[in-house]
Amino acid sequence: MKYDKVVTTTAWSPGPGCHGGCGVKLFVRDDKVVRVEGDENHPFSQGRACPRLLALTQYMYHPERITHPLKRVGPRGSGEFVRISWDEALDTIEARLREIKDDYGPESVLFCQGTGRDIGGPISFLAYSYGSPNWIQLGLAGHSCYTPRLGAMMATQGDYAVLDAAQFSPQRYDDPEYRVPEVIVIWAQNPAPGCPDGFFGHWIVDCMKRGSKLIVIDPRWTWFSAKAEMFLQIRPGTDGALALAMINVIISEKLYDEKFVSEWTVGLDELRERAAEYTPRRVAEITWIPEADIIAAARMYAKAKPAAIHWGVPVDKSPEGTTVAQAINHLWCLTGNLDVPGGNVIARPAYGVTTYPFSTQEMHALYGEDFVNRLNEKRIGAKEYAMVRNFRGWAQPDVAVEQMISGEPYPIKACWIQTSNVLGGQAADTRLHHEALKKMDFVVVADLFHNPTTMAVADIVLPVASLAEKESFRSWWAPLQVITPAVQVGECRSDWEINFELAKRFNPELGKRFPTLKDLFDDRLKPTGMSYDELRDAGGWMMPPENSASRPYRRHERGLLRPDGKPGFRTPSGKIEFASQSYAQWGLDPLPYFSEPPESEVRTPELLAKYPLVMVSGRRSSVFFHSEHRNIPWLRECDPDPIVEIHPSVAKANGIEDGAWVTIENDRGAIRRKAKVTPIVHPRIVSVPHGWWLPETEGREPNLFGIWDVNCNVLVPMGTQSKSGYGGGAYKTTLVRVRAAEGRGE
Repeated sequence: MKYDKVVTTTAWSPGPGCHGGCGVKLFVRDDKVVRVEGDENHPFSQGRACPRLLALTQYMYHPERITHPLKRVGPRGSGEFVRISWDEALDTIEARLREIKDDYGPESVLFCQGTGRDIGGPISFLAYSYGSPNWIQLGLAGHSCYTPRLGAMMATQGDYAVLDAAQFSPQRYDDPEYRVPEVIVIWAQNPAPGCPDGFFGHWIVDCMKRGSKLIVIDPRWTWFSAKAEMFLQIRPGTDGALALAMINVIISEKLYDEKFVSEWTVGLDELRERAAEYTPRRVAEITWIPEADIIAAARMYAKAKPAAIHWGVPVDKSPEGTTVAQAINHLWCLTGNLDVPGGNVIARPAYGVTTYPFSTQEMHALYGEDFVNRLNEKRIGAKEYAMVRNFRGWAQPDVAVEQMISGEPYPIKACWIQTSNVLGGQAADTRLHHEALKKMDFVVVADLFHNPTTMAVADIVLPVASLAEKESFRSWWAPLQVITPAVQVGECRSDWEINFELAKRFNPELGKRFPTLKDLFDDRLKPTGMSYDELRDAGGWMMPPENSASRPYRRHERGLLRPDGKPGFRTPSGKIEFASQSYAQWGLDPLPYFSEPPESEVRTPELLAKYPLVMVSGRRSSVFFHSEHRNIPWLRECDPDPIVEIHPSVAKANGIEDGAWVTIENDRGAIRRKAKVTPIVHPRIVSVPHGWWLPETEGREPNLFGIWDVNCNVLVPMGTQSKSGYGGGAYKTTLVRVRAAEGRGE
């Protein structure tokens, strides 16, 4: 078949939905993308592509895709919208937001994002140009997605770290300096279907093919569990206790790297004393993991050189998620597996180019310390939580939803929602968020399809471009790369285009500094010495330069990590801190500890008697990304029903047959799911995939595409955040019961 052109680009949602990074080839004929393949010359994915990417044509050209701006003309929830022009849409938004700013202040507008897409840059750019300090992942209890891990790593070692799968070298596994990890601990994740932030899940399979042995920690059997040397089937929410028990074994048996610890760390004695409280015997009772397995796993990991840990979002959702992540972080520091080939390597963006500020340090660099201090005066949660005030630019979502309802200490009047199906996706206690959003005077949603959130609350809906229709750049560790458009669909615009236009209206100085969006991109890419067009023409991606702060290994020895150029780490002490000075300064325990989930067999035994099962939500599907893709035919065919995975013993005790519809309930409500009876789940849990809504059903109120019937977040509480403000969302630890449903529930 002949094509008019083949465009190589980078996947970063919308389209596959994910955090992206994979190389893509778009085959175009008659101004339409007709075929999609992975780019075999791209170092990140090396030609591989997921089902969501391969279904991109169905996504782009779906008959129900929103391709023009829409304005609501009926009551909220009526689903009555009319097409309007971009000029009317932007003029209306500008006028309404100016009115709200004049009457209530810019802080009264929340700028709400979800996950995936290149959204952090555009939405923070718009929020700050408008003057609002409240950039937020509304609904995500405790900001329990990656931020707790990022904060813990920054407080412990001054930088983020990821499993080393040779991703920072263009030679990849053939790089002579690289070593394959002898042991990989997969902690609370199923990497292949999920492909987490800045990481391609199949890299672990690549390492396994080259000899890596696995330890898998999960309450649910996965493909990786079946291939592991050790599988620790953990009680949800007890990861912190397990990490501390492993630390106990490593220190007491002197399995730690004595040279590395003595030269580059502080606080070992304090950590030894704390870990002594968490004996393997005690932790076996807490975690459901046999004592002997805890000891064996600690020894196996500590004795392997090199070894690496790959972790997932359940760490963030553990009670006190920032201290759980801290404890796991200590494992690779104790064993000297930090920034060495095949360990956990420090991950900085190539050339220092950032898409958006990950940390307060980057906020200071981009906007200045005075600007950040002004944000903190009104930023939701900044007064209550020192870590929120001092790490990242987020407002705190649990506090925010309370403020939306109460109006205290100041009213919230509008929401800008972008890359987030709040009601169908991430919002814990969905009914509470529905109530809060209904109180808003004005809501704008930028998206590609109608969903429960657009139908329930949107006043204006803006049509967003897919990855095949936009110019952007991606800087998330390595490589640095550009996203190149192949076609135009309708009047859709990229998130960057939409936000840049509005940002200039609220801050005219931007237009003087950056006449076009390309000028802004070129300014951000200056450290590379190349413009957007030059990088695109040179192949579209660049690896970090040799002997730079963004290229491994052992940068702490060469003075590449600290601003003063001295050897060491970017922490207050200049060393890895087992007892964190930053945590102490923020009023937090400087050492890791374990806390019971808010609902558990220990903390709420009376509730357990009523609701004896732990509901674990969030199991990833290869064909869906969070709440996206339920309307894409090829993908829905692979995973057609909202299911619940139930152990055969639980099914038998409750008279439930495989394939039958069941009710899952607790004091917050009830949902219906189709039972999948399987031994892969622990007998004391049920696994409930999240993000479910039914686009084939009625979208108008009160149905809202069926979210009240199938969305598991209806059962999940808000207000369970950690003492730091980050982590602790009870998405993995909520107690429920399961019973056979009346009728089929279809």
